[in-house]
Amino acid sequence: MTMASPSTASAVDMRTELAAIVELHRAEILEVSHRIHADPEVAFEEHRAAALIAEAIERHGFVVERGVGGLPTAVRGEVTGGLGPDGPSIGVLAEYDALPGLGHGCGHNTMAASGVGATIALAAVAPRFRGRIVFLGTPAEELGSGKEMLLQAGIFGGIDAALLFHPSDRTHTRVILLASEDVDVTFTGLQAHAASDPWLGRNALDAMISLFTSIGLWRQQLRPDARVHGIITDGGTAANMIPSRTTGRFMIRAHDQATYDSMRTRFEDLVRAAALATGCEGDVVFSGRSTVMRNNEVLARLWSGNLTAAGVADGEPVAELSGSSDMGNVSLVMPAIHPCLAICDEGVAGHSIEFRDAAAMPRADDVTLLAAILVAQTAWQLLDDPSLVAAAWREHRSG
Repeated sequence: MTMASPSTASAVDMRTELAAIVELHRAEILEVSHRIHADPEVAFEEHRAAALIAEAIERHGFVVERGVGGLPTAVRGEVTGGLGPDGPSIGVLAEYDALPGLGHGCGHNTMAASGVGATIALAAVAPRFRGRIVFLGTPAEELGSGKEMLLQAGIFGGIDAALLFHPSDRTHTRVILLASEDVDVTFTGLQAHAASDPWLGRNALDAMISLFTSIGLWRQQLRPDARVHGIITDGGTAANMIPSRTTGRFMIRAHDQATYDSMRTRFEDLVRAAALATGCEGDVVFSGRSTVMRNNEVLARLWSGNLTAAGVADGEPVAELSGSSDMGNVSLVMPAIHPCLAICDEGVAGHSIEFRDAAAMPRADDVTLLAAILVAQTAWQLLDDPSLVAAAWREHRSG
């Protein structure tokens, strides 16, 4: 018989213990998921969700700050290990914003609850580690890139590794994210009567339609992994008036930063062309920048090992199905992973009614608890062996 070494046996014991703690608090963790799912709040307006998660981690010994980084719905919690603060600082992240008009079609309710669940488990074993667990409730992932704002405000300062799971229709540790940015476009023309003297007007809606037409023609020559999509948010007020002002919101995405940068320039050119063609003024405002993802292999191997130990097969991401997230921004600043776990059958599209409904089903509940366990297990391994943190930073700095 092959005997496990003491260190291996200890790691297995801690895996089991953390899983048991999460299971013990099953009802509390899932209540967070269900309440956030049933009460969706959009980006920057997640007041009830932020209060819920802040209260949950506070009950388990975290020192909590609300409204950090200038964002009223951002939350920071910290617990220090019983062996002292002079060890690794591991960030456990949570998202909780919903999609306008759809609700939790991206399953952020499961991400909030899994982050809470992981911190509950880690707080229970805090007397046995050296270092810190930092919980960050990060608003506005769907619009506005809340994590980038928190990075700029220094809220991520001192954190050695950032861990955040995402629900999906597939399971894979490594993730591909597209660089992206929100773009607000405003065309301003001149109002006139659409029947009696339309020649006196300059039609801002014509400018917006011209922009959409140009984007449609541009798509023929875009790389297959590039995306441009948008909506008209204001197309005028009455059919018998030449619209003097129209607005639209767009997103530009690409698999690499250089391609994205060239697309950004081209988009500005298309807006100028549409304005010139219609005699209008065009204004472009970029915001909510998200970058590509740098998967940290040291962290990824730890997560994948814990996933396998839980009896779940790891997979590979599908590039053609990539989206965007401001977790990419975090990964450029520190070691980070953003693994996916399947909460539904393969082929169920994200940002859909079907995915929204799946995020509140029993399978999603089980995955939420599993994600909490895996985050806690990975965080513990980093706290227990600071050489892993050093290795993660070496990889990050060499990349």
